[in-house]
Amino acid sequence: MTGMRKSRDWWSARRRFEFCLTVAMVVALTGVCVALIMLPNTVLPKLRAAEPGTTEAVGQAAAVDPRLAEVRRIVEPFGSIVARRVPTGDGRQSLVVGHADQRIEIDVLERELADATAAVTDVWGPDWAQSALVVVASSPSEFAALLRSPDLLPAEVAAASVADPFTQGSSPTGQRVVFGPDTGRRLDPEGMATLLRHELTHIAARADTVDGAPLWMLEGFADYTAHHAEGQRFADIAPTLTAHAHAGQIPADLPADAEFSGPDAAFTYEKAWSICAFVAEKYDRPHLVQLYHRIAAGKQDPTTEDGTLREVLGTTRTEFVDDWREWVRARTA
Repeated sequence: MTGMRKSRDWWSARRRFEFCLTVAMVVALTGVCVALIMLPNTVLPKLRAAEPGTTEAVGQAAAVDPRLAEVRRIVEPFGSIVARRVPTGDGRQSLVVGHADQRIEIDVLERELADATAAVTDVWGPDWAQSALVVVASSPSEFAALLRSPDLLPAEVAAASVADPFTQGSSPTGQRVVFGPDTGRRLDPEGMATLLRHELTHIAARADTVDGAPLWMLEGFADYTAHHAEGQRFADIAPTLTAHAHAGQIPADLPADAEFSGPDAAFTYEKAWSICAFVAEKYDRPHLVQLYHRIAAGKQDPTTEDGTLREVLGTTRTEFVDDWREWVRARTA
């Protein structure tokens, strides 16, 4: 079986740009056999030669990168491949892959990938690969295929991350971040960078994340990591939550997984972000990461969450929720 995590993230795409909707869930898909086919050296140099001055870091090293094998099999029928190697982490190399028609998106992701990797490491710590495969899909069909989905994804899905099934305690394989075909038209470069940081957080944390763990922790943490270094106001990141608070509607409890879909999903994702931002501010970032490790380790209920909050933060679940609600009220006053 093949596991897929589609990382959902309803957030404000800054200033002049519309809201971007992405989706997060875990589903089981039927596995497929993969042929390991090398990328010919002739394809990408031709593209590079046709565009003088481009910065495509392509050649033998990129062509033989084993991460390209499955991706090439999927995307080559949709057009010639552009692949760029990007230095990330401690001498590590990441890849940005797409087609010539997505050069603008590829340019943005190539430019932002090193900083995005560093931003995730700044929060999560260095204990992850710090090397990613990022792919830009050219069509809904290609997007679904890259995510190993048997069905087309909803048009509003902007990006997702996928990984092979793995045994807890081992290193995940087959991980990649996939951007949808319309994402570059819906987001400015800053929005693309924010979304990239969100998805890379899921990649970094995947080895310590059990499917079925509470989405308020998984998605809230990814959003916190995506936004933590941006200096945005509370209302910029959580406009729906701010509007509710101004109307006297402060959330009553931590959001349930079912709330992350449907018409109030934007509100739910903003609540999840605010929970993690609250923990980082009141307790500090290391405590937030420690809390993620504990909460993401398995399915939870209010009783197990209460025990974890007592051990990690020295507070009961009831006290935690009350303090978070007051924190939200203070920042939306």
